[in-house]
Amino acid sequence: MRQILFAGAIGLFLTLVGTPLLIKLLARKGYGQFIRDDGPRSHGSKKGTPTMGGIAFILATIIAYVLAKVITGEDMRFSGVLVLFLMTGMGLVGFLDDYIKIVKQRSLGLRAKAKMAGQLIVGIAFAVLSLQFADARGNTPASDKLSFVEDFGWSIGPVLFVLWALFMILAMSNGVNLTDGLDGLATGASVMVFGAYTFIGLWQFQESCANAATLTNPSACFEVRDPLDLAVVASALMGSCFGFLWWNTSPAKIFMGDTGSLALGGALAGLAICSRTEFLMAVLGGLFVMITMSVVIQVGSFKMTGKRVFRMAPLQHHFELKGWSEVLVVVRFWIIQGMCVIVGLGLFYAGWAAKK
Repeated sequence: MRQILFAGAIGLFLTLVGTPLLIKLLARKGYGQFIRDDGPRSHGSKKGTPTMGGIAFILATIIAYVLAKVITGEDMRFSGVLVLFLMTGMGLVGFLDDYIKIVKQRSLGLRAKAKMAGQLIVGIAFAVLSLQFADARGNTPASDKLSFVEDFGWSIGPVLFVLWALFMILAMSNGVNLTDGLDGLATGASVMVFGAYTFIGLWQFQESCANAATLTNPSACFEVRDPLDLAVVASALMGSCFGFLWWNTSPAKIFMGDTGSLALGGALAGLAICSRTEFLMAVLGGLFVMITMSVVIQVGSFKMTGKRVFRMAPLQHHFELKGWSEVLVVVRFWIIQGMCVIVGLGLFYAGWAAKK
């Protein structure tokens, strides 16, 4: 428990204090946001706002995790380190994308093939490594079975698992990236999901099958490797994003950029895979799913019928064009995300209670 508290508090402190320093550095170098011409007209005023702010919470999360371990004298675990690796690797791909946008003034950043290649390399490395490093009970950080609130069904094998993990990583990374269109929207929504995973990791640790001898009902235990470490990582991410939100909320002093959005999406996918809650992520991260589906529906409808379902996709821009203020859209979408987290945690608890 102390690890979780230290990680969250340190992450919060580091981004509260460190983000304004990053803002000054980026502004001095002229690393400002490039605004696309096909976006809402109201976004023109955001041109030049420092971007690549994801650097702040990526570094803060890593430092918070390490310091929490040092302070409490606990060892780092493979599951937590792998999630941090996935977050950092995806963040590096996003950083290259942001850097090219700024330096070459090219609104689309990395070429699509290069960006996809980077994501695939990081994702495959994570997926392969997550099936290694078995503990004394034979549990690896990830499982080659599908999961909802725990593993279910038969093994799908390592090859199909890698493909499934890649799908989750790409879907969540691009989902957060699409959501990151309004000040504070993606950051605030991510804070809620990381808070949920802090709770899930702590609950799985308390009800771990490794402690079956001390549980009142051993049959209801969770067979997850390093659940407490996952809670520490989730807490560090929650605290870091909370601190970043102070500077990212409307009117934003800094944007996370693809550096941040790809990193957050990777972290969310990594937590879901390692905590055996893969399909539950679709509920916990319901806002990201909803916004991603709005783009799929818009593109599909236009290609098939030549008509658009929404005034603009992603969905948040549709409501902007309907006359909603940016702050109104963000707050109402946060409410939707909060309800998704409540439902997701309810399903998680119900799944555990059903085994008792």
